[in-house]
Amino acid sequence: MEGVLDVPKPRINCSLLSQYIGRVVCFVGRVDKVHPSGKSFTAADGEGKPATVELNQPLEQELSGVVEIIGKVSNRGEIMATTYNILPLDKGVPFDLELYNEALKVIHDFRQCYPFELAASG
Repeated sequence: MEGVLDVPKPRINCSLLSQYIGRVVCFVGRVDKVHPSGKSFTAADGEGKPATVELNQPLEQELSGVVEIIGKVSNRGEIMATTYNILPLDKGVPFDLELYNEALKVIHDFRQCYPFELAASG
């Protein structure tokens, strides 16, 4: 059986969450609020829409900035994170979530030109 990290992971934003229920996705967002338990947080996408991210284990360190989350979308539209990575500043320049969101729109509008899911599964 393939693990979550071994399967194709379409990149999505909050507007696409409902289309990927039960599937493994990659989501990039800016950490907004961390639950006091450390077992969940919300992250805003490039349009400022929040996504709830559930963790298997409580956070052991402070979480802030832009993060890339890989996980499965639950029936409630939450991302059940398998892993996450904090994206570092690139030479002092923050990650441009708005530009990233525009790139996602192009990728999803022209899927025939960006068949990442098919290439990764073949």
